[in-house]
Amino acid sequence: MRSQAVCWSRSRSTGVERPTLLDVDDVPDGPVDAIVVGAGPNGLAAAITLARAGRSVRVYEAADEAGGGLRTAELTLPGFRHDPCATIVPLMAASPFFRTVDLAAHGVELVHPESPFAHPLDGGTAAVLERSVTATAAGLGVDDGRAWRKVFGPLVRSADHLADELLRPVLHLPRHPIALARFGPPALRSADGFARGRFLDEPSRALFAGVAAHSMLRLDRPLTASFGLVLATSAHSVGWPMVRGGSAKVAEALVAELEAAGGAVVTGRRIDSMADLPPRRVVLFDVTPRQLVAIAGHALTPRTRRHAERFRYGSGVFKVDWALDGPVPWAAEGPRRAATVHLGGTLSEIVAAEAEVAAGRHPERPFVLFAQYQRWDGSRAPAGKGTAWAYCHVPAGSTVDMTGRIEAQVERFAPGFRDLILARSTHAPAAMEAYDANYVGGDINGGIQDIRQLLFRPWPTLDPYRVGEGLYLCSSSTPPGGGVHGMSGMLAARSALRHELR
Repeated sequence: MRSQAVCWSRSRSTGVERPTLLDVDDVPDGPVDAIVVGAGPNGLAAAITLARAGRSVRVYEAADEAGGGLRTAELTLPGFRHDPCATIVPLMAASPFFRTVDLAAHGVELVHPESPFAHPLDGGTAAVLERSVTATAAGLGVDDGRAWRKVFGPLVRSADHLADELLRPVLHLPRHPIALARFGPPALRSADGFARGRFLDEPSRALFAGVAAHSMLRLDRPLTASFGLVLATSAHSVGWPMVRGGSAKVAEALVAELEAAGGAVVTGRRIDSMADLPPRRVVLFDVTPRQLVAIAGHALTPRTRRHAERFRYGSGVFKVDWALDGPVPWAAEGPRRAATVHLGGTLSEIVAAEAEVAAGRHPERPFVLFAQYQRWDGSRAPAGKGTAWAYCHVPAGSTVDMTGRIEAQVERFAPGFRDLILARSTHAPAAMEAYDANYVGGDINGGIQDIRQLLFRPWPTLDPYRVGEGLYLCSSSTPPGGGVHGMSGMLAARSALRHELR
């Protein structure tokens, strides 16, 4: 396919900006200050940061559209719009980078369900995280409600300061040491130990376990409580929104923002080696260490190359998208008010399921992350119909079809769900990696985020973004890791501006 560049024009009749694809021959391929390889949210954030600083920037993307994990497609039936990757974007709502982008001006609407997430249990009950800490606590009983307020009340009050501290390298000079000190001690614990130590009853423990399981780690390991604390604090403070019409609209907005600042995105242009790039002062790679070595290994120092080759990837995901003949028939009321539903039962069940995955096995009852849209975004499906999205964790590179086990978990808490399925689309780890090369073995986080690679990501270095002279890594393999936040790109660009683009 012929390479194309994405530019934007405003319709004279409607005033709406629309993407225009130009032949790459129409875009000068001459020297620039910076090249960004990869047009995922971090790559685009890096390019925008550099362009705003007055540097000339060009982004090359192998796929035929920009966005990386921010894309939307009709995966099942005509008229049913699905997000193949990122769909609920809590870290985007909390991100210092995204505070600098007027998404609404680009036509992006963040839709907030009544409740950020819910966790159904057997017997037709559910624990629900509400936007209000007080309302959440009221649903957890007297003792656990008091404990929830004690944990999350102070964190939510300092949420903006915490976001500034946590969405950057773990090892840094803190600007808000009091907020960070309040967060630190409980964050060091395992999610399992924290939940059992703080809460008495199963609903509260399960609610925390479900949000902590986004870590894709064994929940009996140190620091896994930090994931639950960060994401639950985000849910209380800024919500867990979806993007009306699909996540691709955020990618379109970022491309428009870059173009307005003077940059350009060239799609359908795969970069296999440094020789494929035009003259430039620096290159920023929105790729994982594996792709970095393949493209620029010869330009790395022997030590850096060894670190890159030893970089460790985490568990994969098996994903299912459904076209549905109506709303999900949850047995409990709580999940009907939340776009995100965590399916896994009790704390003990979730801990056991994640331990199975970490040991290279496939749990019969996997922990499932489930998203639904019909109640809040009717644009994703024909009238009266709906779409849903889910994945479970599996060993890296797994070839086991988990469709039946995922659907059994949904049916467990929503009897009659299977009867609503009009069509489904499944993606095993290999398909996820084929869709986006950064999802190595199905790992959507850009590398395992265990204690070593959380503290030293991507490897021990004073500047985690600078990997060589004129070379920078700006993907989720750098701090702060996975999620749609753009901070890896913004911080890598700032490093380039300090060192070589002054």
